[in-house]
Amino acid sequence: MEHRDEGSGTVHGLTLAAVLCTLLLALLLVAQAGIATHRAAKAADLAALAAADVARGLRPGIPCEEAARVAGENGAEVAACAVLEPERTSVDVTAAIELPPPLTALGPARGVSRAGPPPGEP
Repeated sequence: MEHRDEGSGTVHGLTLAAVLCTLLLALLLVAQAGIATHRAAKAADLAALAAADVARGLRPGIPCEEAARVAGENGAEVAACAVLEPERTSVDVTAAIELPPPLTALGPARGVSRAGPPPGEP
């Protein structure tokens, strides 16, 4: 007597393993993108704080150059930097980090931050 479904459990097991591996890979790529986004946000925060110190005269230099330097030290690059008018003591910074090759089509991970003196303080 022949059993026509002999070995079908192996095929189903391999299919299930392939699906689980694909889902795990997708989860790891999403996690990697999330980590890059957090790194970009951290770099933007630190760059904006450093640039605001320069804008307020607490440190010498040019605000956006200082933002680029600090962002670079944190593995990012400044995509945008602006000293806000009219006081010229607050700075907006956008930092970007390139995503790894499978995710490069999505564009870079970005972080945006604004720093300056507390309200009511020059």
